[in-house]
Amino acid sequence: MRTRWIFFKVMASEKARHFAEKGNQKDVAAYTQNYGAHREGISMKEVADYYTEWANSNRYEVDLGPERYRGPKIATDCLCELFPDNREGVKILDIAAGTGFLGEELWKKGYRSIDGLDPAEGMIEAARKKNVYTNLICDFMSEKKLDFDEDTYDAAAIAGGMGEGHIPCGALYEMIRIVKPGGYIVIVMREEYLEHVSDYKNKLEPLMKELELSGHWIKLERRIVPKYSFENNGVVFIFKKC
Repeated sequence: MRTRWIFFKVMASEKARHFAEKGNQKDVAAYTQNYGAHREGISMKEVADYYTEWANSNRYEVDLGPERYRGPKIATDCLCELFPDNREGVKILDIAAGTGFLGEELWKKGYRSIDGLDPAEGMIEAARKKNVYTNLICDFMSEKKLDFDEDTYDAAAIAGGMGEGHIPCGALYEMIRIVKPGGYIVIVMREEYLEHVSDYKNKLEPLMKELELSGHWIKLERRIVPKYSFENNGVVFIFKKC
């Protein structure tokens, strides 16, 4: 595991050097800031505290603007394909909502019943100012049962919430529990995390497959998207609950 993370750090350093060579110091600073939220060994509580501090610095939305991070736009496009009309009544949970990037994009497309979940209080407060969420809940998405009834949402979406110390594999069970039968779970994440995050390597996709074989959901799509964040490829997973 140590060797894998050394390799990941070298990759991060090389990416920062690439930005520096292009003469864009703002990209270097933003990339470094984002890497800090995914550093080796970071705990879920440390992740929440880090994001709160980042949000309170008023740099988060600058560092992860749409020119560097396309996750919310990609997730929104996926959801709009799944729900081509009558979006006002579609109930969506934005998991790892952050400051509300995804909520804003969904609102623009006509969604009016959006809840947000995030463990960082600073992120929740920033998202609240967007006035696009019906409810905002400060909590972790994990193996723990949340204070939601079963079969509550038409869809649950994650844009950028996966990573070291972020959402664990076991949280898939809770996502399935709170989504209605026939509803959807959309996960948009950095592709390299499938290999470089120890909780995901040889675990996340096998669990996804196991949940399909056991009749919990059906995989509708797995595709790679270029330049998802900081010129890194992303991967999109779309599942339909049985």
